[in-house]
Amino acid sequence: MKYSNPNLKNLAKPLAALSLSLSALPSLADTVAVYDLEGNIGESGNKQVSLMDLGNAGRALTHFDIVESLNSAITDAEVKAVVLDVDAAQMSLAQVQEMRRLLLAIRKAGKDVWLYTQQLNTRTALLGSAANHMTLLPEGNVALNGLYSESMYFKGLMDKVGVKAEVIHIGDFKSAGETFYRTGPSDYAQKQSDLLMDSMYKQIISQVAAGRGIAPEKMKAIMDMGMITAEQALELKLVDHLEYRTDFINIIRKKYGEETTYDKGYNLPDLDGPEINGVMDLLKLAFKKDKSSALKEDYIAVITLDGGIDDASIAPVRTEILNAKRNEHCKAIVFRINSPGGSALSSDVLWEATEEFKATGRPFIVSMGGVAASGGYYVAAGADHIYAEEGTITGSIGVVGMKFVIGGAMDKLGITTHSSQRGKHADIWNTSRSYTAEEQKIVRESMLDVYGTFKKRITDGRGEKIKGDLEKLAGGRVYSGIDALKIGLVDEIGGLNEAIEKAATMAKLETYNTFLFPKAKNGLEGMFAKDSKKDQHEFIGMAAKKSPKIFEAAFLETPALRLLGPDKQRQIIQFINQVESFQDQRILLIAPSFNTKMK
Repeated sequence: MKYSNPNLKNLAKPLAALSLSLSALPSLADTVAVYDLEGNIGESGNKQVSLMDLGNAGRALTHFDIVESLNSAITDAEVKAVVLDVDAAQMSLAQVQEMRRLLLAIRKAGKDVWLYTQQLNTRTALLGSAANHMTLLPEGNVALNGLYSESMYFKGLMDKVGVKAEVIHIGDFKSAGETFYRTGPSDYAQKQSDLLMDSMYKQIISQVAAGRGIAPEKMKAIMDMGMITAEQALELKLVDHLEYRTDFINIIRKKYGEETTYDKGYNLPDLDGPEINGVMDLLKLAFKKDKSSALKEDYIAVITLDGGIDDASIAPVRTEILNAKRNEHCKAIVFRINSPGGSALSSDVLWEATEEFKATGRPFIVSMGGVAASGGYYVAAGADHIYAEEGTITGSIGVVGMKFVIGGAMDKLGITTHSSQRGKHADIWNTSRSYTAEEQKIVRESMLDVYGTFKKRITDGRGEKIKGDLEKLAGGRVYSGIDALKIGLVDEIGGLNEAIEKAATMAKLETYNTFLFPKAKNGLEGMFAKDSKKDQHEFIGMAAKKSPKIFEAAFLETPALRLLGPDKQRQIIQFINQVESFQDQRILLIAPSFNTKMK
């Protein structure tokens, strides 16, 4: 999509005059943009699919897609209103905050924002605070309870099976490994969790209160009421209307007319995927040319890092950054990061690619999603400008290392071992025994070296923007976006939209396209992705494919464990994935899991 840069002052007056003249003309076709959001709203849009699942081959909707669409609705004279239903959507607080800001901009442009919900919870209330027509089902659930956090600790389980986690962490607040060797949080972990939740809760209270015209103290009291009825929600001005879905639709049709287009795909990509009716359709898809390589006009590349950091996950991201460097039409990068970190080595490899792009002198802007912490912050630190939402989780500048000692489990199973070695420390990673005191010192010194490099990346990238002694701000401490702004870890509160505008201004672009990379693909397109070995620019490539997560797959197939519910299942999967991560890499830049949910 082609944009005009709103920050170029020399174009402001003529554009304003043109806008006024166009608004005076009768619209040929009014549009109401409809957003019926479901499932996880991720950053990359890629999904895996097998040949046995061809009927579900569409690609996922991304946050980038929604931001682009809402941004278009602001200036599109044909769009008279937007309608949202987000009950079935999974979004981070940071994503909700950016969507809310865009909805307020639509309101400011003189357009209506309608939101319909069957469940008034913290997420829907926060989005609904930007609507001028907030509608709740008359018998809808109202559970505006605030934030809830529950973390699982696995020491007891590991003790039962005879496994011991030997954790070394650099930084008192670096608590990512505590779930393995404690039965509850340390004082340091509890303190930073409390600070983070206090910050996020304050943001939610103030933003909902401001949008609904309620005093913050009253809004907090409403939160503390717990379960209330839909009628009470209306009386307390949390919603504007109580309507059933059919009546809600009829009201909108009556207001805007039957001739109006109610567009559920307004400026959104085709998510359904290719139509496959036989083998020939599969062959056509397999040999389809990737037109994204022929970018012949000036553009801004939005490159996403979504999820944990390891060699496989960063390989396509690194490739896109280097492709952008080589393409003279790429005038800037917006690096969208939603990652708790991961491998220290992989983080540094990806950081080097960002430095390669920065060496061209073109703008490199970071937009932080729900979380950009530890390794996620490592790869962001060198940016020309960093945006975060108030509710973004960031920081966690520290290092954690771990070795699992399974000697006890082997004893219980009656397994014995015999080993031979040459070299004093050849068996330092031997999982049958614990570290010796000397080995602990060796590992800690290695981790201190990694920690020193981490801090150097920050001081080199942020320089005098850091407010205070970095060591006192690091040590594994985690911050919300608003608190990170105060200490100079980020430059500005904003989202993907603001980051794109900043990149355009710095690149002095009057008009520009934006493209998402790695290109969002449906499952079938992902199956037929081109082999990275054919890349002639780098004849020594990186591992581009993840090994299958066998333990995770086995867990998901266990019916009894499904009774735990999605939150606890997610934490167990995180536990399994971290165990696998520490088998691959002994030293990680990874943030603790804050399992805080908007309730």
